[in-house]
Amino acid sequence: MGSYREQYRRSIEDPEGFWLEAARDVTWTKAPTRALDASNPPFYRWFPDGELNTCFNALDRHVEGGRAEQVALAYDSPVTASKRRYTFRELRDEVARFAGVLHALGVTAGDRVVIYMPMIPEAAVAMLACARIGAVHSVVFGGFAPNELALRIDDAAPKVVLSASCGIEPSRVVEYKPMLDEAIRLSTHKPERCVIVQRPEAGAVLGERDLDWAEAMASAQPVDCVPVKATDPLYVLYTSGTTGKPKGVVRDNGGHAVALRWSMTNIFGTGPGEAYWAASDVGWVVGHSYIVYAPLITGCTTILYEGKPVGTPDAGAFWRVISENSVASLFTAPTAFRAIKRADPKGEFARNTDLSCMKHLFLAGERLDPETYQWASDLLQIPVLDNWWQTETGWPVNANPIGIEPMPIKPGSSTLPVPGFHIRVVDDQGNDAPAGQDGSIVIKLPLPPGALPTLWQDDDRYVSSYLSYLPGHYLTGDGGHFDDDGYLYVMGRTDDVINVAGHRLSTGAMEEVIAAHPDVAECAVIGVHDEMKGQVPRAFVVLKAGVGTDPAVIAQQLVQMVRDRIGAVAALRRVDVVAGLPKTRSGKILRKTMRGIADGRDEPVPSTIESPDVLDSLRPVLTAAAD
Repeated sequence: MGSYREQYRRSIEDPEGFWLEAARDVTWTKAPTRALDASNPPFYRWFPDGELNTCFNALDRHVEGGRAEQVALAYDSPVTASKRRYTFRELRDEVARFAGVLHALGVTAGDRVVIYMPMIPEAAVAMLACARIGAVHSVVFGGFAPNELALRIDDAAPKVVLSASCGIEPSRVVEYKPMLDEAIRLSTHKPERCVIVQRPEAGAVLGERDLDWAEAMASAQPVDCVPVKATDPLYVLYTSGTTGKPKGVVRDNGGHAVALRWSMTNIFGTGPGEAYWAASDVGWVVGHSYIVYAPLITGCTTILYEGKPVGTPDAGAFWRVISENSVASLFTAPTAFRAIKRADPKGEFARNTDLSCMKHLFLAGERLDPETYQWASDLLQIPVLDNWWQTETGWPVNANPIGIEPMPIKPGSSTLPVPGFHIRVVDDQGNDAPAGQDGSIVIKLPLPPGALPTLWQDDDRYVSSYLSYLPGHYLTGDGGHFDDDGYLYVMGRTDDVINVAGHRLSTGAMEEVIAAHPDVAECAVIGVHDEMKGQVPRAFVVLKAGVGTDPAVIAQQLVQMVRDRIGAVAALRRVDVVAGLPKTRSGKILRKTMRGIADGRDEPVPSTIESPDVLDSLRPVLTAAAD
């Protein structure tokens, strides 16, 4: 482990030298002579005297460097039965012309542009065009309710909003323009103009402030890249809370480019010329970092997929896209693989597809349970690698550094701290927790390049939300533990740690036991109020397709498994077999919402919920917890 250990040690002890060296892989208009500005803690800034342009690094330098005819972006849309491919030259030219559209609308460096789009190439073009002229983009997940969009418009105060007439899902067409119009009606800030991509599936009626994307592009003049300071913001991405004003995570240009370029080689083991697919959405941080910016800055081909690559009618969609595009590395959520496993338990679609191009499978966004890890590993016969990070950090905090030195895989662990992230697990007094003991996961400041330097126009909230728990540390809000080898096990949000008769227990640990049952497709364990014990756990389980055993028998088996593995102290006595679990559109199970309903609270339902009907069908089961 010498190579990894040495790099990690150097990143912590000599961040100046470590990150200046990494910065050589980025093209600068003015190369930085300093890496870290620590003059105003806790507001640390990276590469303070550097200047660059992120769009140039993503597109122009590859055109100039010999990759002009390589495919930069492959668009695959089964919901519209269409595909498009853009070479680096074609994508550069498209972005330069749309940057000209923005320039003609008066957008200049520092102005904000809200992007409210489905998964279409124009979404990536819009992001890169903003970066090209130094504008600050704020992508809002397509289909967000008008009120949520209005909150973000008011906070970002955009000069222009970019949208489309509709988004398309496997079973319906979602009209965006009426939602955008309502959001603007609700917002205090009014954008000057809106540019709308008209889609044939549902056209939009344009108003006085609206422009047709295609018409604007027809007369646009391309513009060159505008150099900006490394510390200037590239984008603002709002975290999706259920209540209150959303938090605008700021990402700067220089640190972001350096960190993402470094991560592609060292964490994801993917280099220039290879195809990389992050099966996410540009509205989430994974889409920002690993659909648009990191692959293109590296010189990879990136996949932009419109639709749901899991489930009916095409349970083999994942494998088709990988094979057709020679994808070397796939990055998705464990939920996706649980869905694949449920629809195709024997993996027949994968076995009947040529997947020899695949080198790695990366999973993140939630805990990777050992059962899902083992199924994917056995099926694909390639490394299945967990990694853990957050919207705020922008790139992995804990991972298996496959490009530095592959580490032995331990199911349930995202492996080791990534260079630059000084991770600690602390108890309630802020002391390091012993190996094997759960605590709060914190990161010692300064956070490395690419992580948030603050919140958009709200330094005080940045400090109160993240830096007040333990002086000099960033509070992740997740709990977990290190083992004796320094491997980190992230067990879930700290509010998923329940107190049963004075015993602190991880619902994640119970989920790990339950997920190991051969008939369980996915599960969620929540803590609910109990008059005697304070809290007790309840489990909700979705079974694999075709299971013949009586669900009541399986429930009894699961109760016994938790008792055997964790002990009677876990007090798990009720397991409900249900048809589905409520999730956000990014695949995260709505455990907080489930807890609120079970405890009789009027818990707000996030607007990012994927299937409200699943939650509605679960309500009677949840409210039965009080019986």
